[in-house]
Amino acid sequence: MLNKTVNNALEEVLCPLEGSYKHILLPFAYSVVFVLGLLLNGAMLWLGCCHTKEWTCTTIYLVNLAGADLLYIFSLLLLIINYAMEDIWLFGELLCKMVRFLFYNYLYGSILLLTCISVHRFLGICYPIRSLAYKTRRLAVIGTAISWILVLQLLPSLIYARTGFINNRTVCYDLTSPDHFSNYYLYGMVLTMSGFLCPFLIILICYCLIIRSLIQSTGNTILTSSAARAKSIWTILLVCGLFAVCLVPFHITRTIYLYVRVHWKADCHLLQGATLFYKIWRPLVGLNSCFSPPLYFLSGQTNTIRQILEWRLHKVDPLPRPTVKGKESVAPRGTPPHAVE
Repeated sequence: MLNKTVNNALEEVLCPLEGSYKHILLPFAYSVVFVLGLLLNGAMLWLGCCHTKEWTCTTIYLVNLAGADLLYIFSLLLLIINYAMEDIWLFGELLCKMVRFLFYNYLYGSILLLTCISVHRFLGICYPIRSLAYKTRRLAVIGTAISWILVLQLLPSLIYARTGFINNRTVCYDLTSPDHFSNYYLYGMVLTMSGFLCPFLIILICYCLIIRSLIQSTGNTILTSSAARAKSIWTILLVCGLFAVCLVPFHITRTIYLYVRVHWKADCHLLQGATLFYKIWRPLVGLNSCFSPPLYFLSGQTNTIRQILEWRLHKVDPLPRPTVKGKESVAPRGTPPHAVE
């Protein structure tokens, strides 16, 4: 153990990693994500839990997605303070482990829930009749539960995350301490495959089949309606943009960083470059937490939002209930139908 500590100290002397950019970039980036994510996901959770008359499958997925986002967003407060104080960790090893765990919990939990939403959308568009038996709230709850069970593969990150000392300062290591990188490398590669690459391929296949179905369904009035087409296209663009901007570059730079850190750490310039790209791209992953609310709008929940706005402006009941007229229950005029998923 003493030899490993000495070797790590020698590595820091021979190849010092520039980190001054983190003291400006990361507090600013995390502050922006904290404010936007808290407002947007808080509003989405409030609408989903308090003002949705009947939860659909998509509502179940998106409320869970907002919950995962908010857990991560609250953990950003500690990171903002940490990097604003020039990377000095003041909160102990337990909170260090929790902050790192919540980041990956949010990251891979949201990817798996987006996979559920994509499969749900694929079934609804490509097999609108045959998929009715599978688009139930019970199966949505089961799908959500399976997603969170799969997130348990992140538990080893609680072991690897730890605090340490660099230049007589207590730091909270991003992945793990230098003397555990060789062990973490294999775990990190497996996590990238199971938590990102496999779900990403499923999402890609689903959206390719959806696009083909939309192109071929010119005679189908359900799929060729302008509203259904627009919603499907915007959902595809949003999720693909999320992966292109936030998730794919992060996992590429993270994989390169891990590989260089384990196999090419003697090349100081290469190690510095890999570290820089990874550290810069990491806060951009937090923008992923701001993409959930647009998905809420595109999932057909805009009727609820419109009703709430009308209630705020004109004091109209935001969720009108059927009124009794004679012996028949008649919905008030203007009551929108349930959203079609």
